[in-house]
Amino acid sequence: MWSYWEWKNFRKYDLVIVGAGIVGLSTAIQYKEKYPQRKVLVLERGLLPTGASTKNAGFACFGSLTEILDDLQVMNDELVLATVEKRYKGLCAIRERFGDESLGYQHTGGFELFTDAEMPALDSMKKINQFLFPLFQADVFSKVENIGQFRFGPSVRAVVKNQFEGELDTGKFIQSLWQEAQRLGVFILTGAEVMDIDQEEGLLIVKEANGGERTFEANQLAICTNAFTRKFLSHLELVPGRGLVFVTKPLDNPLPWSGSFHYDKGYVYFRCIDNRLLLGGGRNKDYTGEQTENFEINPLIHDYLVKLLDEVILPNQSIEIDLEWTGIMAFGSTKMPIIEQINERTFCAVRLGGMGVAIGWQTASELVDLL
Repeated sequence: MWSYWEWKNFRKYDLVIVGAGIVGLSTAIQYKEKYPQRKVLVLERGLLPTGASTKNAGFACFGSLTEILDDLQVMNDELVLATVEKRYKGLCAIRERFGDESLGYQHTGGFELFTDAEMPALDSMKKINQFLFPLFQADVFSKVENIGQFRFGPSVRAVVKNQFEGELDTGKFIQSLWQEAQRLGVFILTGAEVMDIDQEEGLLIVKEANGGERTFEANQLAICTNAFTRKFLSHLELVPGRGLVFVTKPLDNPLPWSGSFHYDKGYVYFRCIDNRLLLGGGRNKDYTGEQTENFEINPLIHDYLVKLLDEVILPNQSIEIDLEWTGIMAFGSTKMPIIEQINERTFCAVRLGGMGVAIGWQTASELVDLL
């Protein structure tokens, strides 16, 4: 039920964006900057972004040594280089746009742990540095000589540093996007679940918290709900991927290292935040079970991460978990996002492949070019 004033002022928009995560808010900002006189509405079903935008680990990364080597086995050289470039330039773009302080960005470097299984990859480090040199004009990867400083478990045989990576505060990133969108005059409604979309007519039926429904009208629609986009665009190749993250209670002693760390070919990641350890990943231990949109915790993966914490990352210490949560990502047969015009009114930017922090802003930029 609309009042006259609601019907007049809040019902119809030039652009309605579904999803208030990194891509949705980035799209709203860049579209509003390009068309300042147009009305823009962002609809978000949760009180906070639903997918992974406020649930990720805050890694400002673009690819470990073993990940790039694996990609070169299934993708051609040009596409691998383009993927790395897109991620790195995306990170540079948000740092330039919002500033390191606003993002909580720290340029502490990225690190990868090598066990016996990954040691052969070290033989290819020089080749990969040469491969990436045209983009970075310097060697990206280097072997850390004194790995004893990290005090990892004995299974860690080597550590490789990526000098161009860092870490940020995911919450500060979303706050920066939110504040900039509001400053530009973007309308943002949370707790507003889109139940159905008439893509031809530009009508969105939205469920309110009180159980009522309202129908909004849009000249253009942008769907930025990543894995959850399957509800509206079932033909797209979108495979959900759940990720588990937990944070320990404050540690008794400061960690002997800083930086963003990868383990098991990038499937596991950890870093220090506020004198706590953040640890997440392990999706590769149950691919099928993690291809879900349910925000539950998989006990198999939980136990795997706890074992890594106890035996590899902080061995022989008694560490308690304080918070744990899951986020839903979207994957496909390639690592490039889907940025498409669906019909005359409807567009989408989805399937970030777990790299929303790095490529979300750039993905939104490409979407705005289509709108």
